[in-house]
Amino acid sequence: MPNATGDSNGSTVDTSTAHPARRYNYWLGGKDNFAADRESADAIEAVFPHIRTAAVENRRFLQRVVRVLTQEHGIRQFLDVGTGLPTADNTHQVAQRIEPSSRVVYVDNDPLVLTHARALLTSAPEGRTAYISADLRDPESILAHADLVATLDLSRPVAVMLIAVLHFVHDDDQADKAIATLMGALPPGSFLALTHATADFLPPEIAAALTSGKVRGASSFEGRSGAQVARLLDGNGLELIEPGLTVVSQWRPDPDVTPPPAEHVSVYGAVARKL
Repeated sequence: MPNATGDSNGSTVDTSTAHPARRYNYWLGGKDNFAADRESADAIEAVFPHIRTAAVENRRFLQRVVRVLTQEHGIRQFLDVGTGLPTADNTHQVAQRIEPSSRVVYVDNDPLVLTHARALLTSAPEGRTAYISADLRDPESILAHADLVATLDLSRPVAVMLIAVLHFVHDDDQADKAIATLMGALPPGSFLALTHATADFLPPEIAAALTSGKVRGASSFEGRSGAQVARLLDGNGLELIEPGLTVVSQWRPDPDVTPPPAEHVSVYGAVARKL
């Protein structure tokens, strides 16, 4: 029988099965994880020793994207799907530091994430945040959620953040549908930001080990090639902004930072504007 604990809202958290959000939290140095999460994370790290670098660079990408969209494109609304556990400089904190009236809706399917988010992520008085329990594989439920409708004005541009979540949607048609549904509900001037794990830059033996089914937790995500990720961005009236699809560490890096090599990151990132 699975081990479980309750959260403050009466939801059950399964502590016996590794969850991506808690595993990611562990790689980032957080403490909101359980033994199963750590064991899975350690097993993946034993095969891909740079996984913590990849996690950190993925997080930095999110922060840079939010700054760019808020400062350069005037975005004031964000839909962050698969948000993960709170760390430093979350989406609304980065956005509201620039524009306090920014509004953010966080979406995740782990009760622990939602509990922590509601407790720790407090909006600036001028803005607003909301936290909803939903799954990217059911995008209609996200768009119809009362808390989203009360927080975001979908007649105005929204930035959809799909950061390190699409690689958990193994079916290409389902991934396509999720993007098409979310972006189809938004007006021109909206944005899609995504990151996605890939084996393109990994040595063949590491890529083979991660896809062998023998590494605990590795089979939970689907590493797509650059061409496959590019296809997810095709259609839906989307146009990539510079520098296009690239390794996350090389997407508009901060001027005082030397990006790690692609093989230490192995995560694609891109931002596209809806025309």
